[in-house]
Amino acid sequence: MRITMIGAGYVGLVSGACFSDFGHDVTCVDLDQKKIERLERGQIPIYEPGLETLVTENAKAGRLSFTTDLASAVSGADVVFIAVGTPSRRGDGYADLSYVHAAAADIAKALDGFTVIVTKSTVPVGTGDDVERIIAQTRPDADFVVVSNPEFLREGAAIEDFKRPDRIVVGLEDQRARPVMEEVYRPLYLNQSPLMFTGRRTAELIKYAANGFLAMKITFINEMADLCEKAGGDVQAVARGIGLDNRIGSKFLNAGPGYGGSCFPKDTLALVKTGQDFDAPLRLIETTVAVNDQRKRAMGRKVISACGGDVRGKTIGILGLTFKPNTDDMRDAPSIAIIQALRDAGAIVRAYDPEGMEAAKTVLEGVEYAKDAYDAADGADCLVLVTEWNQFRSLDLNRIKKAMTAPVLVDLRNVYRRHEVEAAGFVYSSIGRAQDVTELDTHGVAAQ
Repeated sequence: MRITMIGAGYVGLVSGACFSDFGHDVTCVDLDQKKIERLERGQIPIYEPGLETLVTENAKAGRLSFTTDLASAVSGADVVFIAVGTPSRRGDGYADLSYVHAAAADIAKALDGFTVIVTKSTVPVGTGDDVERIIAQTRPDADFVVVSNPEFLREGAAIEDFKRPDRIVVGLEDQRARPVMEEVYRPLYLNQSPLMFTGRRTAELIKYAANGFLAMKITFINEMADLCEKAGGDVQAVARGIGLDNRIGSKFLNAGPGYGGSCFPKDTLALVKTGQDFDAPLRLIETTVAVNDQRKRAMGRKVISACGGDVRGKTIGILGLTFKPNTDDMRDAPSIAIIQALRDAGAIVRAYDPEGMEAAKTVLEGVEYAKDAYDAADGADCLVLVTEWNQFRSLDLNRIKKAMTAPVLVDLRNVYRRHEVEAAGFVYSSIGRAQDVTELDTHGVAAQ
């Protein structure tokens, strides 16, 4: 099929590359000339494991191309996906739909023959109606249908998620779109991936409901971690104990410094605003947003406490800046609030991240950047593990200790075992694990 992807950002580029790998003829459109030129040279503007190879191979095969010419890309397409950004609007937290609306108007002007317009961007309920209205007003003669097809990609595992999805949600109001969408996803449909057809508004709500629930699950275990610290429990054992219940499940129960990234912060906020608009307030999500915002700053205070209550003039090493491993995404990363709290308290911050330092430089001021984890620890009064990159999971603790001015380790991802770190001579602080609790290994046997 001939597919056009409007927007060559994270969702558009990953989706376009994967569709081309299925054998479709895909054109990715973006208004950023420099981005398109880089993509044509095989330079990927984001870090996502496996994406560079996928783009290069399919571009070389002639199935994937890039352009700034929206009109020509749309006029010959069977399906046009809208995959532009929907950031939180400044001031009120609503999803900014200006890029979606602009794309709809531009698409309308270029339509030629029956075309399925698919909203891939994460949008509030009713946006499909807006897109349909804009296109109809711009081109009353156009033959088209509008579909909602939300994405469920995890940064760092997006290609795997696209090719082996839990479900594919397609929301439509015109049945002419159904065989077209079945053909678009035919390679996955043959592999028994569940293709779920719903109404358009239902599909839009499924996306927000999914992200809202997962954000709530993360926030729940973070609050349980706080209780464990005060009551003398182990949040990791609590998470395992409830996660083995099939009704709950084990995913998204890792206590930490709070959620961040391109989806959860903006989508939970947009969901709250949608509930308010429809006079159906979502109190659980409202609380989730508030608790998560407070938690990030509280992690900065946790580090200060581990340093004896004062970090003025002290050097704090930060391991991990991105909101999660295997991405260079700094959007709403917990590290931002943590570092701001430390700098406000007078600390000198030296940070290292395998992929996120260039992006971090655009949002963080006054931070020194290290060449690796050991350089970040050199002369530090405290080392803080913020993002659980694999290279931080097996550090040489003796080497780290020798490099530091004071052997204080704050583990905000519970990567290490207390008895091992303390045996190496560190003062150790983690999340949701009380000082006097016997740690258990993965088989439930008390650690010696």
